[in-house]
Amino acid sequence: MLHTITAFTILGILVLLVVPWGFLLFLAGFLFPRPIKQITYRTAQGWARIIILVTGCRVTVRGREHIPKKGPVCFASNHSGIFDIILFLAYAGRPAGFIAKIELAWVPAINFWILLLGGLFINRTDMRKSLKTIHRGGEVIKQGGAMIIFPEGTRSKGRGLLPFKAGSFRLATDAGSPVVPVAISGSYEMFEQQRRIRKTDVTITFCPVIDTASLAQEDRRQVLAARVEAAVAGALADAGT
Repeated sequence: MLHTITAFTILGILVLLVVPWGFLLFLAGFLFPRPIKQITYRTAQGWARIIILVTGCRVTVRGREHIPKKGPVCFASNHSGIFDIILFLAYAGRPAGFIAKIELAWVPAINFWILLLGGLFINRTDMRKSLKTIHRGGEVIKQGGAMIIFPEGTRSKGRGLLPFKAGSFRLATDAGSPVVPVAISGSYEMFEQQRRIRKTDVTITFCPVIDTASLAQEDRRQVLAARVEAAVAGALADAGT
């Protein structure tokens, strides 16, 4: 319990420190968008790695060679715990926004940094607004950016790999971007399983890129969802999950 209290105290201090820095980056981004984007990413990456260090988790990263260094890409990952986003910030190797549930738009500090990193909020109860958000995400990818999606639609919370929803891949198929399946194991056990931070083994695996342009138009999303889910399931099995 002491370890958990210490970790959350440090997390709170770090959040207080990065909020004013983030505001300065936001303002500077209007004048120097490209370098500020990289500085913002490096700030978030450093913050995430400090958090990982504080938790004491032992992180293994596999498949770094499958991450495109530049150009459009969509990362599609399983979502077992809240630690997943921190892992992406620390090890994705490039700036990437993610689709977050609309409820996070009301969380101070977190909402600001989601936007600053290029993330978007999605209202899953309103189809029209959801499609608008997906379209915006697709435009980010078309312009050479990277986005992260969680096709299960929610955190699995120890229930194993949940079915991937084909509709969540519209962001990738509309943009015609390659997809990198990502498998994360151990993040649920790190905190949520017992509601206290544990020094667990965590693995994040970046699987080989899947080219969406080669898939038939009529069943592109269904086939893509099946292929990504199979890749993630295989990587989880290899990690012993």
